[in-house]
Amino acid sequence: MKTIRIALSALALACLVNLQPVAADGVPGKKTAAKPAVLKVDPAKSTMTWTGRKVTGQHTGTVKLSKGDLQLDGNKLMGGTFDIDMKSIVNTDLTDAGSNAKFIGHMKSDDFFSVEKNPTATFKITKVVPIAGAAAGQPNYTIDGDLTIKGITNAISFPAAVTVSGSSASAMAKFDLDRTKWDIKYGSGLIGTAADKVIYDDFNVDLKVVAAK
Repeated sequence: MKTIRIALSALALACLVNLQPVAADGVPGKKTAAKPAVLKVDPAKSTMTWTGRKVTGQHTGTVKLSKGDLQLDGNKLMGGTFDIDMKSIVNTDLTDAGSNAKFIGHMKSDDFFSVEKNPTATFKITKVVPIAGAAAGQPNYTIDGDLTIKGITNAISFPAAVTVSGSSASAMAKFDLDRTKWDIKYGSGLIGTAADKVIYDDFNVDLKVVAAK
């Protein structure tokens, strides 16, 4: 009788084990999480516009994204990363060719972005928080991430309007960055620059990232 009870207990235990969910790696009790869809950034359709200001005016230009991806779970943004080609930086407000070339040469120098030593900047999303009740066309996510410029990484956060449509997605955002956090201090008031020569530490970024399968 004792032998029968032991056999029945073993059978019941075996049935319970077989009923547990099994992951792809064969571990009982572990459910396999669905992999996020990965959309590739389209550099030709993505844009990054910058605006830097000084006491006497401002300058505007663009820089190109070179590659990256956005990660989605259904129609929800989950993560992503992209590279910025610092060699592609241009100015769009100086019409004199000589002045424009001189300005961009200075921007690429060690006074600013040290492009020869650091040709690529990167951004990696670390956290995505939906904004409840966001109106259509308005920022619907707060995006946190790590931005690396000149080999220096700082955490940044900004609101973004994210749209997902079929097999494509876009993210648009406008935000300011404090250049001194990436050791870009030329003309900063922090280093004693004359008041009428000061270049403000914050510069504005107008970003549009477009990605598709």
